[in-house]
Amino acid sequence: MKNTSKKPVRLSRARYVTSKIGKTKAIESKHKLRKYVPTTKRMNQETLREMLNQYKMVYVKPNVGMFGNGVIRVELAEEGAELPYSYQSGVRLRQFKTFDEMYASISKKTKKRNYLVQKGIHLLKYKGNRFDLRVMVQQTPLQKWETTGVIGRVAHPKKVVTNFHNGGTLKPVDTLLHTYLPASKRKRYVKKLHVLGLRVAKAINKRYRGVKEIGVDVALDDKLHPWILEVNTSPDPYIFRRLSDKRIFAKMRRYAKAYGRL
Repeated sequence: MKNTSKKPVRLSRARYVTSKIGKTKAIESKHKLRKYVPTTKRMNQETLREMLNQYKMVYVKPNVGMFGNGVIRVELAEEGAELPYSYQSGVRLRQFKTFDEMYASISKKTKKRNYLVQKGIHLLKYKGNRFDLRVMVQQTPLQKWETTGVIGRVAHPKKVVTNFHNGGTLKPVDTLLHTYLPASKRKRYVKKLHVLGLRVAKAINKRYRGVKEIGVDVALDDKLHPWILEVNTSPDPYIFRRLSDKRIFAKMRRYAKAYGRL
C-alpha cells in the first residue's frame, strides 16, 4: 500500500541584508539606476566636511539600523550666520560656530559605529510636514518580482525622519501628490515608481541571492525626481493595512506567506 501522505514543503528563508552601503552599491552597479541614488559615502571627518560644503545639507545615518533610529540631519547655513553649523537628532537641534566643534559632538553620538553620509534631499511637504514614499516589492508565488504597493509617510513636525515607527503618519500617495500633479499624471507617476521598484529589486537580488521582498524609501524633490534613500530587505507590510483598498495588504500577505515570511 502506497503512502499518500504529503511531506511538508520546506520554504527557503528570505535573506535579510543589513548593510546600507552594500545595498547602495548593488543599486549603483546598474547604470540606469545611478541617477536615482543620492551621493552616499562612509562617514568620517573628511567626507562629512566635503559633502556638507558641497550640498549644504546632508543626512548621517548608521550603516546598520532600522526605523530611522540614529539618523542625523546636518546643515551648513549661508555665510554670515553666527552659528553656521547645526545638526538635529530626534527633536533636538544643536548649533555650532565651527565644523570641528560640531563633528566632535556628532562623534559622541556615533561613537565607533559605522555611519554613512548621504546627500540631503529637500523633501516635498504635505500640510507643512516633509514626506517620502515606501515602495513595496515582493516575489510572487511563481518567483517573479512584483510591486505590490506604494504608501506615503509624513514626518512628525518635530523630527527629521518619516518612519511610522518614529512618529510618522501614513497617507495614500494620491493624497500627498494631489497638490503637485493632476489626477491623470498622478496615475502615470505611480506606475513609474512601480517600475523603479522592480528595477531596484532585481539589482539587489542579483548581488544578494535569496532576498524575497524589499521596501524602497523614495524621496521626491521639487522637480518630482525620485531619489532612492534606502532599501529595506525586511519591510513592514502591516503599514499597508492603513490603506482603504484592503486588497493591497491581502495580496502582500498572500505573497509573504508563500515565501515563508508570515
